[in-house]
Amino acid sequence: MPAGLAGTFLLTETDHYDILIIIMITKKLFSRRKSAQRERIWQIVAEDGSHPTALQVYDRLRLESPRASLGNVYRNLRILAEEGRLAGNKFRDGTFHYDAVTEHHHHFICQHCHRVFDLGLADQKRIYELARSSARHRIESFTVQFYGVCEACISQRKTRRLSSRGKK
Repeated sequence: MPAGLAGTFLLTETDHYDILIIIMITKKLFSRRKSAQRERIWQIVAEDGSHPTALQVYDRLRLESPRASLGNVYRNLRILAEEGRLAGNKFRDGTFHYDAVTEHHHHFICQHCHRVFDLGLADQKRIYELARSSARHRIESFTVQFYGVCEACISQRKTRRLSSRGKK
């Protein structure tokens, strides 16, 4: 056997065909079909910006597609998260909220209406470095969550107070 060919395999035309079949079957098993409904679910989450729950996504989708099922919404949200196109976060309310922003960021959660808002904090790296230097543990990820009352809820409270004063 010539030098350099030790350990190589010579494939016949039938072997090439068999390998091609295996590749096609594997590709079919592990690839997902494009789905118009999945794309619309992604759009709903991306356009919303308030990190909707699966039930909120379902309610919005049903306005356009009355035959949509909650099971399909959950399945498509899971697939989108597996593909890295959505992030799912579980907050204090115990429910998963979905986010089209998949880069590391922090959140403000309104304790009144439970909407979730992104916060772009400039010192994210500094927070990580401070925690890493003061902990004896290996920090693999972190998130900062701020809780309070959002601008819309503050506005609604002011409006209610003013309207109740006018009734006296």
